[in-house]
Amino acid sequence: MKFANQAVIITGASSGMGWELAKVLAREGARVGLTARRRENLVALAEEIRAAGGVAEVEPADVSDREQTAAALKALESRLGPTDVLVANAGVGMPTTVDPVNMAEFETMFRVNVFGVVHAFDAVLPGMLARKRGHIAAVSSMAAYRGLPGEWGYTASKAAVNNLMEGLRVQLRGTGVAVTNICPGFIKTPMTAKNDFHMPFVLEADDAARRMAGALYRKTKVYNFPWQMRGFMWVVARLPDWVIARAMKKYNDNPPWPDKVG
Repeated sequence: MKFANQAVIITGASSGMGWELAKVLAREGARVGLTARRRENLVALAEEIRAAGGVAEVEPADVSDREQTAAALKALESRLGPTDVLVANAGVGMPTTVDPVNMAEFETMFRVNVFGVVHAFDAVLPGMLARKRGHIAAVSSMAAYRGLPGEWGYTASKAAVNNLMEGLRVQLRGTGVAVTNICPGFIKTPMTAKNDFHMPFVLEADDAARRMAGALYRKTKVYNFPWQMRGFMWVVARLPDWVIARAMKKYNDNPPWPDKVG
């Protein structure tokens, strides 16, 4: 079992990839700590994991709140032991408007997608550094590789995650703490459920979770998946502005507004 006897905390575990990743890692022997805003979802997930013979503990928190996050992760560590792996998975995505700018949603994306990652890391890194071992991971997105009209708030937040993970990875060299940045393409989750456009190379959440678990086990520095989407984004990142504008006109005329998650 690849994660036998390891304490793994996952933020944003109440749905989607976080939910599925928790089940995968529990099957691989991890003692999983589950945190997100929705207690009832976390309890249901923990019960499912325990029914299958796994170990799971629950502590709700909003990762955009530093004090809540620190308290939740401390409580989970008190029950599971020191964190071996932290997966900062909580995320939210919404369109961004320009007339006017929807500042409330823009700020929410940065508080959850960027500050939520740092809040989670801040809660466990001192212990990992003291023990000279550990593994921190963030779930970013391939959307980070190109600023997109109508999605520039989300893409900017994920680009920020990529940048901070790169800096952390270099700074933590030689400390015993590994760093993994996970950049998925389109995944079928509650956040993408309202997308009414074709999502190329879309994956089911359980498939994505298995791939993510493999990257965590290998301690991959940057994991872009699926590879077909990485190639697609390589092309998109090099397209002229007028092509992007034309391709996304219909999207921006009627953007989808998914529910907040995490």
